[in-house]
Amino acid sequence: MTSAHSPRPPEDLSHSEQERSLVEAQLGRPLRGRWKVARVCHLDVPMVIENHPRLQDGSPFPTTFWLTCPLLVKRASRQESGGRMAELTARLEADAAFGGRVAAAAARYRAHRDRLEPLGEVAEPGGGSQRIKCLHAHVAHELGDGPNPVGAMVLARTGWPDCVRPCVTSVPTT
Repeated sequence: MTSAHSPRPPEDLSHSEQERSLVEAQLGRPLRGRWKVARVCHLDVPMVIENHPRLQDGSPFPTTFWLTCPLLVKRASRQESGGRMAELTARLEADAAFGGRVAAAAARYRAHRDRLEPLGEVAEPGGGSQRIKCLHAHVAHELGDGPNPVGAMVLARTGWPDCVRPCVTSVPTT
């Protein structure tokens, strides 16, 4: 398993069969494209994966960092359904310093993605610097390659996952 303290180089988007099994169990479906585990929790279970910007068929996949931790997905979803995105978008407009930090995080995200393969003009991650539209993307970025001020604020409100046992276990491959 990839340790949160010793990540693979960004160009090495590979994963083990155990990692594939764990992430597919978390998401409940097979994964597409090239990816690696970008962050694990205290139980050594993937929390975030990093994806290549294109799928095998050449279509763009602009979500570089993908939140896989079921607990954080649920907690971020709860904030989204509670109106947190509108609250943070309003703060973007009212707080220039916050807006600047969000814009810097979005620029770093795009630069990281474009080091793997430039996609040109595609939607900004998580809504970008003009509008907050996906808290999951911001949390994934904060955990996978922070800082991301929106992701940090969401995590501060959700709390760190306090699991006592792994959310999924590896399924043996035959």
